[in-house]
Amino acid sequence: MPPPTIGSSPKIMPARPRKLLVTGGAGYIGSHVVKALGEQGESVVVFDNLSTGYAWSVDGAELVVGDLGDHRALETLFAAHRFEAVLHFAASIWVGESVRDPVKYYRNNVANALNLFAMAKDQGVAHVIFSSTAAVYGEPDAELLDENLPSAPINPYGASKMMAERLLQDIASTCDMTFAILRYFNVAGADPKGRIGEATPDNSHLVKIACETALGLRAAMSINGTDYPTADGTCIRDYIHVEDLAAAHVAALDHLRQGNPSTICNCGYGHGQSVREVIDMVREISGVDFDILDGPRRAGDPPRLVASNDKIRSLFGWRPRFDDLHLIVETAWRWEQILNEKRSVMKGTTALGGSV
Repeated sequence: MPPPTIGSSPKIMPARPRKLLVTGGAGYIGSHVVKALGEQGESVVVFDNLSTGYAWSVDGAELVVGDLGDHRALETLFAAHRFEAVLHFAASIWVGESVRDPVKYYRNNVANALNLFAMAKDQGVAHVIFSSTAAVYGEPDAELLDENLPSAPINPYGASKMMAERLLQDIASTCDMTFAILRYFNVAGADPKGRIGEATPDNSHLVKIACETALGLRAAMSINGTDYPTADGTCIRDYIHVEDLAAAHVAALDHLRQGNPSTICNCGYGHGQSVREVIDMVREISGVDFDILDGPRRAGDPPRLVASNDKIRSLFGWRPRFDDLHLIVETAWRWEQILNEKRSVMKGTTALGGSV
Protein backbone atom coordinates (compact mmCIF):
# COMPACT_ATOMS: atom_id res chain seq x y z
CA MET A 1 0.00 0.00 0.00
CA PRO A 2 1.53 3.37 -0.98
CA PRO A 3 2.26 5.82 1.86
CA PRO A 4 -0.18 8.67 2.33
CA THR A 5 0.64 11.90 0.55
CA ILE A 6 2.26 14.46 2.84
CA GLY A 7 -0.24 17.08 3.89
CA SER A 8 -3.26 15.03 2.88
CA SER A 9 -6.14 14.30 5.21
CA PRO A 10 -8.81 11.63 5.18
CA LYS A 11 -11.85 12.51 3.11
CA ILE A 12 -14.77 13.29 5.42
CA MET A 13 -18.08 12.26 3.95
CA PRO A 14 -20.95 14.61 4.78
CA ALA A 15 -23.58 13.14 7.10
CA ARG A 16 -26.81 12.15 5.40
CA PRO A 17 -29.63 14.56 6.24
CA ARG A 18 -32.10 13.18 8.74
CA LYS A 19 -35.57 12.52 7.40
CA LEU A 20 -39.02 11.74 8.74
CA LEU A 21 -40.65 8.38 8.03
CA VAL A 22 -44.45 8.40 7.76
CA THR A 23 -45.97 4.93 7.60
CA GLY A 24 -49.44 4.83 6.07
CA GLY A 25 -48.80 8.32 4.71
CA ALA A 26 -50.93 7.70 1.61
CA GLY A 27 -54.07 7.32 3.71
CA TYR A 28 -56.56 9.90 4.93
CA ILE A 29 -54.92 11.22 8.10
CA GLY A 30 -51.38 10.31 7.11
CA SER A 31 -51.57 12.32 3.88
CA HIS A 32 -52.73 15.44 5.72
CA VAL A 33 -49.82 15.09 8.14
CA VAL A 34 -47.41 14.61 5.21
CA LYS A 35 -48.80 17.81 3.69
CA ALA A 36 -48.40 19.72 6.96
CA LEU A 37 -44.82 18.49 7.39
CA GLY A 38 -43.97 19.42 3.81
CA GLU A 39 -45.31 22.92 4.40
CA GLN A 40 -42.87 23.14 7.33
CA GLY A 41 -39.98 22.27 5.02
CA GLU A 42 -39.46 18.75 6.39
CA SER A 43 -37.94 15.96 4.30
CA VAL A 44 -40.51 13.16 4.34
CA VAL A 45 -40.47 9.53 3.18
CA VAL A 46 -43.82 7.73 2.99
CA PHE A 47 -43.94 3.94 3.40
CA ASP A 48 -47.24 2.42 2.37
CA ASN A 49 -48.45 -1.00 1.17
CA LEU A 50 -50.95 -0.21 -1.62
CA SER A 51 -54.17 -1.14 0.15
CA THR A 52 -56.30 1.82 1.27
CA GLY A 53 -54.65 5.09 0.16
CA TYR A 54 -53.60 6.72 -3.10
CA ALA A 55 -50.30 7.78 -4.64
CA TRP A 56 -51.66 11.20 -5.58
CA SER A 57 -52.21 12.02 -1.90
CA VAL A 58 -48.47 12.17 -1.12
CA ASP A 59 -47.53 14.79 -3.70
CA GLY A 60 -44.15 16.27 -2.81
CA ALA A 61 -42.96 13.41 -0.60
CA GLU A 62 -40.90 10.37 -1.54
CA LEU A 63 -43.09 7.28 -1.72
CA VAL A 64 -41.76 3.79 -0.99
CA VAL A 65 -44.20 0.92 -1.53
CA GLY A 66 -43.89 -1.84 1.02
CA ASP A 67 -45.52 -3.66 3.92
CA LEU A 68 -44.62 -3.44 7.61
CA GLY A 69 -44.93 -7.22 7.83
CA ASP A 70 -42.00 -7.57 5.41
CA HIS A 71 -38.88 -7.40 7.59
CA ARG A 72 -36.54 -7.31 4.60
CA ALA A 73 -38.43 -4.33 3.13
CA LEU A 74 -38.08 -2.50 6.45
CA GLU A 75 -34.35 -3.24 6.59
CA THR A 76 -33.93 -1.90 3.05
CA LEU A 77 -35.92 1.23 3.90
CA PHE A 78 -33.89 2.03 7.01
CA ALA A 79 -30.62 1.25 5.25
CA ALA A 80 -31.45 3.77 2.52
CA HIS A 81 -32.40 6.62 4.87
CA ARG A 82 -31.35 8.09 8.19
CA PHE A 83 -34.59 8.75 10.03
CA GLU A 84 -34.82 11.20 12.90
CA ALA A 85 -38.44 10.33 13.66
CA VAL A 86 -41.14 7.86 12.69
CA LEU A 87 -44.80 8.86 12.50
CA HIS A 88 -46.83 5.65 12.45
CA PHE A 89 -50.31 5.70 10.87
CA ALA A 90 -50.44 2.35 9.05
CA ALA A 91 -53.28 0.36 10.63
CA SER A 92 -56.64 -1.28 10.19
CA ILE A 93 -59.27 1.05 11.66
CA TRP A 94 -62.87 -0.20 11.40
CA VAL A 95 -64.53 -1.20 14.68
CA GLY A 96 -67.13 -3.46 13.08
CA GLU A 97 -64.57 -5.25 10.93
CA SER A 98 -62.35 -5.79 13.97
CA VAL A 99 -65.19 -7.65 15.68
CA ARG A 100 -65.68 -9.86 12.61
CA ASP A 101 -61.97 -10.38 11.87
CA PRO A 102 -59.82 -9.82 14.97
CA VAL A 103 -56.87 -11.75 13.52
CA LYS A 104 -56.41 -9.07 10.84
CA TYR A 105 -56.33 -6.35 13.49
CA TYR A 106 -53.84 -8.04 15.80
CA ARG A 107 -51.60 -8.89 12.87
CA ASN A 108 -51.64 -5.44 11.28
CA ASN A 109 -51.94 -3.22 14.34
CA VAL A 110 -49.84 -5.17 16.83
CA ALA A 111 -47.39 -7.49 15.07
CA ASN A 112 -46.54 -4.96 12.38
CA ALA A 113 -46.19 -2.18 14.95
CA LEU A 114 -43.72 -4.39 16.82
CA ASN A 115 -41.67 -4.83 13.64
CA LEU A 116 -41.55 -1.08 13.14
CA PHE A 117 -40.82 -0.03 16.71
CA ALA A 118 -38.08 -2.65 17.08
CA MET A 119 -36.46 -1.47 13.85
CA ALA A 120 -36.71 2.15 14.99
CA LYS A 121 -34.90 1.27 18.21
CA ASP A 122 -32.19 -0.73 16.44
CA GLN A 123 -31.59 2.12 13.98
CA GLY A 124 -31.33 4.82 16.62
CA VAL A 125 -34.52 6.71 15.72
CA ALA A 126 -34.89 9.59 18.17
CA HIS A 127 -38.67 10.02 18.23
CA VAL A 128 -41.84 8.06 17.43
CA ILE A 129 -45.32 9.56 17.09
CA PHE A 130 -48.02 6.92 17.22
CA SER A 131 -51.53 7.23 15.80
CA SER A 132 -53.80 5.76 18.49
CA THR A 133 -57.48 6.06 19.30
CA ALA A 134 -60.04 6.94 21.95
CA ALA A 135 -61.26 3.35 21.52
CA VAL A 136 -58.58 2.32 24.05
CA TYR A 137 -60.77 3.85 26.80
CA GLY A 138 -63.66 1.50 26.10
CA GLU A 139 -66.90 2.66 27.69
CA PRO A 140 -65.93 4.70 30.78
CA ASP A 141 -68.53 6.46 32.89
CA ALA A 142 -67.14 9.96 32.39
CA GLU A 143 -68.44 13.10 30.72
CA LEU A 144 -64.97 13.92 29.35
CA LEU A 145 -62.27 11.31 28.82
CA ASP A 146 -58.81 12.30 30.01
CA GLU A 147 -55.50 10.52 29.60
CA ASN A 148 -55.46 9.24 33.19
CA LEU A 149 -58.39 6.91 32.60
CA PRO A 150 -57.44 3.22 32.46
CA SER A 151 -57.41 1.46 29.12
CA ALA A 152 -60.40 -0.87 28.88
CA PRO A 153 -61.23 -1.39 25.18
CA ILE A 154 -64.46 -3.15 24.28
CA ASN A 155 -63.54 -4.21 20.72
CA PRO A 156 -60.50 -5.75 19.00
CA TYR A 157 -59.66 -2.47 17.25
CA GLY A 158 -59.26 -0.63 20.56
CA ALA A 159 -57.47 -3.61 22.11
CA SER A 160 -54.97 -3.78 19.24
CA LYS A 161 -54.16 -0.09 19.61
CA MET A 162 -53.78 -0.47 23.37
CA MET A 163 -51.30 -3.29 22.81
CA ALA A 164 -49.31 -1.23 20.31
CA GLU A 165 -49.18 1.64 22.82
CA ARG A 166 -47.72 -0.72 25.43
CA LEU A 167 -45.19 -2.10 22.93
CA LEU A 168 -43.96 1.40 22.16
CA GLN A 169 -43.69 2.37 25.82
CA ASP A 170 -41.78 -0.77 26.75
CA ILE A 171 -39.37 -0.53 23.80
CA ALA A 172 -38.71 3.17 24.37
CA SER A 173 -37.94 2.50 28.04
CA THR A 174 -34.87 0.49 26.97
CA CYS A 175 -33.25 3.24 24.86
CA ASP A 176 -33.08 7.00 24.33
CA MET A 177 -36.11 7.11 22.03
CA THR A 178 -38.98 9.41 23.07
CA PHE A 179 -42.56 9.10 21.88
CA ALA A 180 -45.90 10.87 21.65
CA ILE A 181 -49.02 8.72 21.59
CA LEU A 182 -51.95 10.68 20.15
CA ARG A 183 -55.40 9.27 20.88
CA TYR A 184 -57.79 10.43 18.16
CA PHE A 185 -61.46 10.96 18.62
CA ASN A 186 -63.61 11.14 15.42
CA VAL A 187 -61.68 12.61 12.52
CA ALA A 188 -63.56 14.30 9.66
CA GLY A 189 -63.29 17.09 7.11
CA ALA A 190 -60.76 17.64 4.36
CA ASP A 191 -58.09 20.00 3.10
CA PRO A 192 -59.87 23.38 2.71
CA LYS A 193 -58.22 23.81 -0.70
CA GLY A 194 -59.70 20.50 -1.90
CA ARG A 195 -56.37 18.82 -2.67
CA ILE A 196 -56.77 15.74 -0.45
CA GLY A 197 -59.43 14.18 1.73
CA GLU A 198 -61.07 10.94 2.83
CA ALA A 199 -60.96 8.44 -0.02
CA THR A 200 -60.49 5.17 1.86
CA PRO A 201 -62.54 2.38 0.24
CA ASP A 202 -65.27 0.48 2.11
CA ASN A 203 -65.65 3.44 4.42
CA SER A 204 -67.83 3.57 7.54
CA HIS A 205 -67.07 7.12 8.71
CA LEU A 206 -70.34 8.93 9.34
CA VAL A 207 -69.59 12.24 7.60
CA LYS A 208 -68.31 10.51 4.48
CA ILE A 209 -71.26 8.12 4.27
CA ALA A 210 -73.71 11.01 4.67
CA CYS A 211 -71.97 13.03 1.94
CA GLU A 212 -71.97 10.04 -0.41
CA THR A 213 -75.68 9.56 0.23
CA ALA A 214 -76.32 13.23 -0.54
CA LEU A 215 -74.42 12.79 -3.81
CA GLY A 216 -76.63 9.85 -4.76
CA LEU A 217 -73.80 7.31 -4.48
CA ARG A 218 -75.86 5.48 -1.86
CA ALA A 219 -79.65 5.01 -2.04
CA ALA A 220 -79.98 5.68 1.69
CA MET A 221 -78.00 5.44 4.90
CA SER A 222 -78.67 3.84 8.26
CA ILE A 223 -78.15 5.07 11.78
CA ASN A 224 -76.49 2.32 13.80
CA GLY A 225 -78.60 2.43 16.93
CA THR A 226 -81.31 4.89 17.95
CA ASP A 227 -81.83 3.72 21.54
CA TYR A 228 -78.65 4.94 23.23
CA PRO A 229 -78.94 6.91 26.52
CA THR A 230 -78.47 10.27 24.79
CA ALA A 231 -80.82 13.20 24.06
CA ASP A 232 -81.84 11.95 20.61
CA GLY A 233 -81.01 8.26 21.08
CA THR A 234 -77.93 8.29 18.80
CA CYS A 235 -74.25 8.07 19.65
CA ILE A 236 -72.33 11.22 20.55
CA ARG A 237 -68.80 11.70 19.25
CA ASP A 238 -66.14 14.41 19.39
CA TYR A 239 -65.51 15.33 15.73
CA ILE A 240 -62.07 16.84 15.06
CA HIS A 241 -61.10 18.37 11.72
CA VAL A 242 -58.26 16.50 10.03
CA GLU A 243 -56.29 19.75 9.56
CA ASP A 244 -56.29 20.38 13.32
CA LEU A 245 -55.22 16.79 13.86
CA ALA A 246 -52.33 17.21 11.42
CA ALA A 247 -51.26 20.34 13.29
CA ALA A 248 -51.25 18.32 16.51
CA HIS A 249 -48.68 15.95 15.00
CA VAL A 250 -46.42 18.81 13.96
CA ALA A 251 -46.71 20.21 17.49
CA ALA A 252 -45.94 16.79 19.00
CA LEU A 253 -42.79 16.49 16.90
CA ASP A 254 -41.66 19.96 17.97
CA HIS A 255 -42.34 19.02 21.60
CA LEU A 256 -40.10 15.95 21.41
CA ARG A 257 -37.36 17.75 19.48
CA GLN A 258 -37.14 20.27 22.29
CA GLY A 259 -36.01 17.49 24.61
CA ASN A 260 -39.30 17.02 26.43
CA PRO A 261 -40.25 13.60 27.82
CA SER A 262 -42.58 11.11 26.19
CA THR A 263 -46.30 11.72 26.55
CA ILE A 264 -49.83 10.57 25.72
CA CYS A 265 -52.40 13.14 24.57
CA ASN A 266 -56.01 13.14 23.45
CA CYS A 267 -56.87 14.81 20.14
CA GLY A 268 -60.39 16.21 20.25
CA TYR A 269 -62.34 19.41 20.81
CA GLY A 270 -63.88 18.65 24.20
CA HIS A 271 -67.49 18.63 23.00
CA GLY A 272 -69.57 16.28 20.88
CA GLN A 273 -72.37 16.02 18.37
CA SER A 274 -74.86 13.23 17.93
CA VAL A 275 -75.20 11.15 14.78
CA ARG A 276 -78.49 12.89 13.97
CA GLU A 277 -76.93 16.33 14.39
CA VAL A 278 -74.15 15.45 11.96
CA ILE A 279 -76.59 14.07 9.38
CA ASP A 280 -78.77 17.16 9.70
CA MET A 281 -75.70 19.34 9.03
CA VAL A 282 -74.87 17.34 5.88
CA ARG A 283 -78.47 17.76 4.70
CA GLU A 284 -78.30 21.51 5.33
CA ILE A 285 -74.97 22.07 3.55
CA SER A 286 -75.69 19.74 0.62
CA GLY A 287 -79.28 20.89 0.20
CA VAL A 288 -80.33 17.25 -0.22
CA ASP A 289 -82.97 15.67 2.04
CA PHE A 290 -81.76 12.09 1.63
CA ASP A 291 -83.35 9.02 3.20
CA ILE A 292 -82.22 7.79 6.63
CA LEU A 293 -83.04 4.34 7.97
CA ASP A 294 -83.00 3.34 11.64
CA GLY A 295 -80.79 0.30 12.11
CA PRO A 296 -79.59 -1.83 15.03
CA ARG A 297 -76.63 -0.94 17.20
CA ARG A 298 -73.19 -1.74 15.81
CA ALA A 299 -71.14 -4.18 17.89
CA GLY A 300 -68.49 -2.46 19.99
CA ASP A 301 -69.94 1.09 19.87
CA PRO A 302 -70.05 3.04 23.18
CA PRO A 303 -72.81 5.69 23.45
CA ARG A 304 -70.52 8.68 24.09
CA LEU A 305 -66.85 9.50 23.44
CA VAL A 306 -65.74 13.08 24.08
CA ALA A 307 -62.19 14.21 24.79
CA SER A 308 -60.71 16.25 27.53
CA ASN A 309 -58.11 18.24 25.57
CA ASP A 310 -56.57 20.22 28.43
CA LYS A 311 -53.31 18.29 28.24
CA ILE A 312 -52.56 18.77 24.54
CA ARG A 313 -53.43 22.46 24.80
CA SER A 314 -51.15 23.07 27.77
CA LEU A 315 -48.30 20.74 26.77
CA PHE A 316 -48.04 21.48 23.03
CA GLY A 317 -49.68 24.89 22.90
CA TRP A 318 -52.09 23.36 20.37
CA ARG A 319 -54.95 25.63 19.33
CA PRO A 320 -57.56 24.24 16.90
CA ARG A 321 -58.55 26.43 13.92
CA PHE A 322 -61.46 24.37 12.54
CA ASP A 323 -63.55 23.67 15.65
CA ASP A 324 -66.93 24.07 13.96
CA LEU A 325 -69.24 21.31 12.71
CA HIS A 326 -70.41 23.46 9.80
CA LEU A 327 -66.82 23.95 8.64
CA ILE A 328 -65.97 20.28 9.09
CA VAL A 329 -68.93 19.15 7.00
CA GLU A 330 -68.49 21.94 4.45
CA THR A 331 -64.89 20.87 3.66
CA ALA A 332 -65.92 17.20 3.59
CA TRP A 333 -68.82 17.94 1.22
CA ARG A 334 -66.62 20.00 -1.11
CA TRP A 335 -64.07 17.17 -1.18
CA GLU A 336 -66.71 14.53 -1.96
CA GLN A 337 -67.89 16.62 -4.93
CA ILE A 338 -64.29 16.88 -6.22
CA LEU A 339 -63.77 13.17 -5.64
CA ASN A 340 -66.95 12.28 -7.47
CA GLU A 341 -65.87 14.31 -10.49
CA LYS A 342 -62.55 12.46 -10.57
CA ARG A 343 -63.95 9.03 -9.78
CA SER A 344 -63.51 7.67 -13.29
CA VAL A 345 -59.86 8.69 -13.20
CA MET A 346 -59.33 7.21 -9.74
CA LYS A 347 -60.60 3.81 -10.86
CA GLY A 348 -57.39 3.47 -12.86
CA THR A 349 -55.18 4.67 -10.01
CA THR A 350 -53.17 2.21 -7.95
CA ALA A 351 -54.33 2.19 -4.34
CA LEU A 352 -51.81 2.63 -1.57
CA GLY A 353 -52.42 1.52 1.90
CA GLY A 354 -51.94 0.26 5.35
CA SER A 355 -53.33 3.70 5.92
CA VAL A 356 -55.52 5.56 8.31
